[in-house]
Amino acid sequence: MSDELITYATWGERFFSTAVTTDRVLNGVNVLAGRPIEVGPIGVGPGRIAKVIAKGQIGTATGQRVDTLPVTFNVELPVTLKFTLDLAMDKLDFDADITLPLVITAHACADLSIQLEVAPPTPAQVVVRLKAQGLRASITSRAANVEGELRRFVAKYVARELGQPYVQQATVIDVAGAIEGAAARLVPREESPTAAKLTDALPAAMEAELEHTAQMFMDAGDGEKQE
Repeated sequence: MSDELITYATWGERFFSTAVTTDRVLNGVNVLAGRPIEVGPIGVGPGRIAKVIAKGQIGTATGQRVDTLPVTFNVELPVTLKFTLDLAMDKLDFDADITLPLVITAHACADLSIQLEVAPPTPAQVVVRLKAQGLRASITSRAANVEGELRRFVAKYVARELGQPYVQQATVIDVAGAIEGAAARLVPREESPTAAKLTDALPAAMEAELEHTAQMFMDAGDGEKQE
């Protein structure tokens, strides 16, 4: 503990930067980690004749703080997909590594909570690294604009997931609740070791105090007799 005194404003700024760390932000985003993604079948290419079916999952996010006013983080959320392009007469397989850039801003709320606002990426911001199995698959993927379709659908999926209640709960840091919980722990509970020690010591302390008080009365009585 430091004896140095600072202003409330400085204390608040330091507290905010301590409460909203990169690790805590990533923990909030990573409630999505491991979530499965299923896309399709969706029509792609001219006439939407070709169909894409994809399955994968969201990976673990990484990121860093990029600004302080407001406190802002750039986070990258990886997604891996394996999918098939069904041409009716033939099926082609692809692997895709996708990166979703997220901008997260921390807001101070009147109820002493901290709200993390997550801006989902637009399809144009989604990075898709497509690996086709074979030359023919590579040519076909470009003709069917598979990458563009994946950007659009994955961005839409993540935006929808970010709106889910469990994600919204993970983006709120309840500072007031944490303070109340900490204050409650400072008060010895009946079953706590601290409370037990205090109550065990109380009878002995009362006995000593009563004995001392009684002795004072006895000493006073002796004085009156001597007079």
